[in-house]
Amino acid sequence: MYIILIYDIRLDNTGAKVLRNIFKICKRYLSHIQNSVFEGEISKPLFEKLKIELDEYIRKDRDSVVVFESRHEKYLNKHFLGIEDENTSNFF
Repeated sequence: MYIILIYDIRLDNTGAKVLRNIFKICKRYLSHIQNSVFEGEISKPLFEKLKIELDEYIRKDRDSVVVFESRHEKYLNKHFLGIEDENTSNFF
C-alpha cells in the first residue's frame, strides 16, 4: 500500500524529544518530503510495526499522526503551489 503520513507534535517541555523520535521512526520506513510529512510504499506488516513504534511516543492528549492510505501511488495526483521540491518526485 502507499501512504502519506503527517504528524503534529506539540513543542512543550518534552515535545522536542518526542518530535525527534517520531521523525527517526518515520524516516526508517518512509521518504521524508516536507517538514512533518512522509510518504512511501509500505507492506501491511511494516505499517503495523510503524504504528506500534509511533504509539510508544505519541502523547495521546497532545500529539497527532494522520495517515492517508491508497492502494498504489499511481492513484494519486500531486499539484505544487510555489517551489516544487525534488524530494517529492516519487509521488507521481
